[in-house]
Amino acid sequence: MNAVVRPSAHRPRSPLRRLVAPFVKPQVFDFWASRLHPTWSWERPLARIEARESASADAVTLILKPNRHWRGFVAGQHLMIGARIDGATVSRSYSLCDAPRADGRIAITVKAIEGGRLSRHLHDRARVGDVLELGPAFGEMVLPERVDGAWLFLAAGSGITPLMAMLRALAQRGMPVPLTLLYWARRREELCFVDELRELAATHPNFELRLLLTRQAPQHPGEAGGRIDAESLAQHAPDWAQRRIYACGPGGFVATARELTAARAVGFAAEAFTPPPRSDDDTGTVEVELARSGRRLQLPRGQSLLSALEAQGLSLASGCRMGLCNTCACGKASGTTRHLHTGDVHSEPASALRLCVNAASSDLVLDL
Repeated sequence: MNAVVRPSAHRPRSPLRRLVAPFVKPQVFDFWASRLHPTWSWERPLARIEARESASADAVTLILKPNRHWRGFVAGQHLMIGARIDGATVSRSYSLCDAPRADGRIAITVKAIEGGRLSRHLHDRARVGDVLELGPAFGEMVLPERVDGAWLFLAAGSGITPLMAMLRALAQRGMPVPLTLLYWARRREELCFVDELRELAATHPNFELRLLLTRQAPQHPGEAGGRIDAESLAQHAPDWAQRRIYACGPGGFVATARELTAARAVGFAAEAFTPPPRSDDDTGTVEVELARSGRRLQLPRGQSLLSALEAQGLSLASGCRMGLCNTCACGKASGTTRHLHTGDVHSEPASALRLCVNAASSDLVLDL
């Protein structure tokens, strides 16, 4: 069985490049080089949009050609995408939805999000030929080096994208393990990759597909209704406890999948792109001291520290807002926090935490 393709290292610099590097200002080089070719740069990873393809009623797939500075990825990972909007660069995290390709091209599927500045730009206005900034690939929910046993993918909404990349990677290997995909969406027209998924299910006996609609009645073969619960898992994947489970979707969906399966499944990995709903215990406020600035703030329990601090007017570095990229990582001198996705409570002093996926459970002192 082939090993998973890993991101490649940067190409070694040529002797000439090493010789002239001390005399080159990257910004000046990039300015003039871009006049000759839009993705030429001294060291910045850039990509040109080469194609746009409809993925669903409210999502589009962008095919990108990165320049030589981008290091590659493993199926299931994310990357930061940046675009110039109204004179400023706006960056957000997107899952790569394809397996690594021989031609070096990559693909992201962008769902139009109400109020999403970058998603609306990419979905509505980005065109073939536009150049985007790329960050390095990140994320640990990927296929292992050795793929064996039986697998279950649980996807909801945009959570299909990293799982689709892994599914395509497995299809390239001839679908070497039994795999079932349960894919939830509100309505049929919001499902992505449906024709390809059905073709894969018809081609590979090892792959089973079930499309589950929460706000429409099932009409076509392979469709069913209802939200994720013990009954739906028992009906559509009765042997789930003997499978390795990957789940991706909104926070509430992932929290339910974790609660239903994590303790008994052969393995469980998940990513959530929104925090789960706040519980009834997440009430009241705590005092958060910002050690470097000396400010003391009253912040709500149960809300991510990143969004709570932003609501107080702070402008903080952030990226994926999913707890994956470490852009918002911050030192914590004292206090207790709760991880919004797993519910784990952390009270170790002098530790680091990701502001986007942790909420305050007690008074805190943060290195901000």
